[in-house]
Amino acid sequence: MTYDIAVVGGGIVGLATTRELKLRYPHLTVAGLEKETVFNAHQTGRNSGVIHSGIYYKPGSLKARLCVEGRKLAWEYCDQKGIPYKQVGKLIVATEESELGRLQDLWDRGHANGIEGLEMLDAAQIREREPHCRGIRAIYSPVTGIVDWGRVSSSYADDARERGAEFFLNHEVTKIERRGGMTVLHTPNGEIQAKYVITCGGLYSDKLAKMTGGGRDPKIVPFRGDYLILKPEKSDLVRGNIYPVPDPEFPFLGVHFTPRMDGSIWLGPNAVLAFAREGYSFFTINPPELWDAITYPGFFKLATKYWRIGAGEMYRDLVRSAYVQALQRYIPELKPEDCLQGPSGVRAQAMASDGSLVDDFVFEGADGVVHVRNAPSPAATSSLAIGKYIADDAQSRFNLGTTTIAV
Repeated sequence: MTYDIAVVGGGIVGLATTRELKLRYPHLTVAGLEKETVFNAHQTGRNSGVIHSGIYYKPGSLKARLCVEGRKLAWEYCDQKGIPYKQVGKLIVATEESELGRLQDLWDRGHANGIEGLEMLDAAQIREREPHCRGIRAIYSPVTGIVDWGRVSSSYADDARERGAEFFLNHEVTKIERRGGMTVLHTPNGEIQAKYVITCGGLYSDKLAKMTGGGRDPKIVPFRGDYLILKPEKSDLVRGNIYPVPDPEFPFLGVHFTPRMDGSIWLGPNAVLAFAREGYSFFTINPPELWDAITYPGFFKLATKYWRIGAGEMYRDLVRSAYVQALQRYIPELKPEDCLQGPSGVRAQAMASDGSLVDDFVFEGADGVVHVRNAPSPAATSSLAIGKYIADDAQSRFNLGTTTIAV
């Protein structure tokens, strides 16, 4: 139970990191810990399955760089492993004149980030690509695709295991301490010791960082997103991804239309405060976690600033006709009776104490530990690139090229 490196977290970032470490350092012993009895139980297994192009992210940011790099690596990986994916493309659609300035900003950002093949479409060209979609102008991104990220992530685990990594499911880390040059991970099923530790805890990333003396900020505040699903007989309403122009007054992308690898069409998600870190329904409430979120100064400031938008999101969460009305801006033919209730996910949103939402990936180090403090979307698309980035960081911090221990 003693290893060179232990990686905490069995989602796509943790598994990509474990895989990269074993590829790069086959002589090191590596353990992966996951608190659930299966991999991908939370964000990875509940996302919309999009391969993002990288158009949204600030040029020069980690998100921009790692998303573009990760997308290309994901294509190569899926081709090598025979994992099916589809390049269905994406329309980012403006429905009002007031959105055209923001659409142009996205166009400029996409070119700055090196996104291939972007096209600016007028209303007629929008209808050529999406006959049921209505808008006055749109950006078309041909390199946006779809894939089953849970399947991809499980393949990462297989790669790591084949190269000697050991995985410990049902091993929730409850305490981390440094003892005699080793990092000790306490779990209900016993201790696991490692020379070095990398945490990729998603919804619990701030709690894991706090165990090693990390700062309070950024704080993870969970936001639930509920999806609707088009009835199969209505699936011809949508061909590819259809997204709104991001609203600067709202810190999420907004509801959109997403084809899935199984042929279904997901609509959404919305974004409302989750009442638990694993609060996948309106009625799932964890009082200590809810209190922890709403008493955080940053959340109060965010809620004060966006209370009207937040109230609207909550209303649409409870009233399906209002939810569908938001979608009808893009597909006017859509009716409430065309939709079925879909799954839900929870986004681990990192927040600063001033109420701002952290807009980039965040990595933090301590003695013998690297923490992934913030890795929301596009973390799945970026996963192989993030794994390389973390391995580079660990190599620098831990001198991995020369350090090993006897097991």
